[in-house]
Amino acid sequence: MMKVNSTYNNRESLLALYNKPLLELVFEAATIHRQFHNPREVQMSSLLSIKTGGCPEDCGYCPQAARYHTDVEAHKLMTVESVVEQAQNAKANGSSRLCMGAAWREVRDNKDFDTVVEMVQAVNDLDMEVCCTLGMLNEDQAVRLKKAGLFAYNHNLDSSRDFYKDIISTREYDDRLNTIDNARKAGITVCSGGIIGMGEAVDDRIGLLLSYMEMETPPDSIPINALVAVEGTPLEDQKPIEQWEMIRMVATTRIAFPQSVVRLSAGRTKMSMEAQALCFMAGAGSIFAGDKLLTTPNPEFNEDKEMFKILGLLPKEAFADGEKPVTEPDEKLIARKKQEAERALELELAREKVREEGFEPRKIKTVGSN
Repeated sequence: MMKVNSTYNNRESLLALYNKPLLELVFEAATIHRQFHNPREVQMSSLLSIKTGGCPEDCGYCPQAARYHTDVEAHKLMTVESVVEQAQNAKANGSSRLCMGAAWREVRDNKDFDTVVEMVQAVNDLDMEVCCTLGMLNEDQAVRLKKAGLFAYNHNLDSSRDFYKDIISTREYDDRLNTIDNARKAGITVCSGGIIGMGEAVDDRIGLLLSYMEMETPPDSIPINALVAVEGTPLEDQKPIEQWEMIRMVATTRIAFPQSVVRLSAGRTKMSMEAQALCFMAGAGSIFAGDKLLTTPNPEFNEDKEMFKILGLLPKEAFADGEKPVTEPDEKLIARKKQEAERALELELAREKVREEGFEPRKIKTVGSN
């Protein structure tokens, strides 16, 4: 099997590949894609913001950063019941994968993380692939998510190591690499990609791919995003990239990483159906479906169903690229549930006592009273 294409394992050869005449590049990518994947299958995934806004980081593209003045309203963590309802709706509309995103810098070992573990368990029970993007993650947290039934962890490198510093200052490039390592060690499949159109040079796009080539195991999924410039962020005035740039990046990624799933992600609202068709031909094997990508617009389910029909595409089934994770009991979650149940019982017994005996406020003597 060929996880990395050794023909293009250095900067010069990758750059030459990226700059090939477009139709030759797409043809080469399509040829590789057909060797390793079913060219008619495209996975429909849904992205759900389970905790929105208020993030302390300064990612220049992100409307969820607390320091920027955007139209995004901060919302606390969703309930497990609400997430399950959204997951069921996504599945009914053809999605086989749910990615849950939380606007956190890092995962903390608290009640909110316990709730996310419970969400993962519940969605895995629906026979959907569960992906999470929650910020930085340590080894123990990755193991908990794996045992809960997490199929994939998303943590994008965003761009090359050199250009990264121009976009983000609150988290180091190596922090991102460490989180990817922690997910991989826990046995979780890795989803990691980048954003083009942030003002980077073509050499930075190549640098992103080289970062993945340097890994012992490259990502199982590589999402390619086009910047969605949001008013109020530092990148609000960035000119949208040409559709051909997205096609080139998808094709180059497909050729460089033959086994990985290349995911056509943010920015599809600016792409024609014809441009998306070229992306599928060039090796894109996944799209995000539904009217939102976290907080930015996305084509609706019905539009995508019509596109699939016209292009003769088939929705990819869940777990086609790996076995369904087995959910194991989570000791911390069980202990918290037990503690909550005991506390609820104590409160109910206290209320019952008040109902039976009545409630008489304690008399407090004031200064100077007899």
